[in-house]
Amino acid sequence: MWIYENQNWPEFIWETERLSIQLAEIHRRRGYLTGRMEQFGFDFQREASLCTLTSDVVKSSWIEGIELNTQEVRSSIARRLQIPHADSGHVSQNVEGMVELTLDATQNYMQPLTEERLFGWHALLFPGGFSAFSRIAIGKWRTVDAGPMQVVSGPIGRETVHFEAPHANRVKLEMSEFLDWFENFSSIDPVLKAGIAHLWFVTIHPFEDGNGRIGRAIAELALLRAERVSERYYSLATQLAAEREDYYRQLESQQRGTLDITGWLEWFLGCLARAMDHSETILQSVLHKARLFEKINRAAVSDRQKRVIKRMLDDGFEGYMNTSKYAKLAKCSKDTALRDIRLLKSAGILVQNPGSGRSTSYRLPD
Repeated sequence: MWIYENQNWPEFIWETERLSIQLAEIHRRRGYLTGRMEQFGFDFQREASLCTLTSDVVKSSWIEGIELNTQEVRSSIARRLQIPHADSGHVSQNVEGMVELTLDATQNYMQPLTEERLFGWHALLFPGGFSAFSRIAIGKWRTVDAGPMQVVSGPIGRETVHFEAPHANRVKLEMSEFLDWFENFSSIDPVLKAGIAHLWFVTIHPFEDGNGRIGRAIAELALLRAERVSERYYSLATQLAAEREDYYRQLESQQRGTLDITGWLEWFLGCLARAMDHSETILQSVLHKARLFEKINRAAVSDRQKRVIKRMLDDGFEGYMNTSKYAKLAKCSKDTALRDIRLLKSAGILVQNPGSGRSTSYRLPD
């Protein structure tokens, strides 16, 4: 029996007392994180927000098996938020769509969540009208023609059905009830509301595809309403990606269960707390960049050299630097690249790795 087949669906219940300590800890950590960020300047905060948003977009897509180019994502977000950034050139439609969806959810979090807004988000995810190689209905609820909406795994002929969504004939009414609750029931703690909204939305599964990404965007929107700020320095999607198998198990367990969702909310709050803990990694990375650029600004470093250093600092950069890679990134000759690298090395901005000859390579200081 699926959760929506319970007689009182969707009248969820939970044990407030069991969740109270976790909930108080989430609010405490959020206050600590906000206070800590206020110690730093505007540029530092903006860079931390850019890193968080980039991770959100990349990891939320990765959960669904979709690999986005990190550099393209970062470049698209920076351009839209008017943050100075070394442009990576072409950005794919898939990246632009997911970035626009995420920024609408996070920057315009106080705008009402409506049917039209969700249709717009869905259209952004599938600009060509296709999911993989199949044409799907864009910007509208799924229909009977699409067949049963199931979450399955395993080889063809031996599939395991993890979940089957409500019949398509129910979707419009189900979503009307969900959206009315989301906008009008303000007595629920907004953090709990984020966990409930995510479970409820992905259980309805109103679209033919893209429900997971949109469901996570809805949870982020609810969390930002709790904080009433558009800047965020922790990434729920990144933590969900790190715990993907458990995330899917928790959803499946609850969707096969009763309307008592205390267990799901306990797990969701725990995941959120771990996301806040791991935000320290992002902040340390941003602080490292800030200190490195203080050193760069004190040295005689050209704009060309700065562009290469910024590229090395981006999450999408792989491996070490060498003259060939430098020349390609800087669009210069190998002789010029070698001179630039030697200057950066003498300024302590690049560190030479062990090895010589063709194996000579460089990294940024730890």
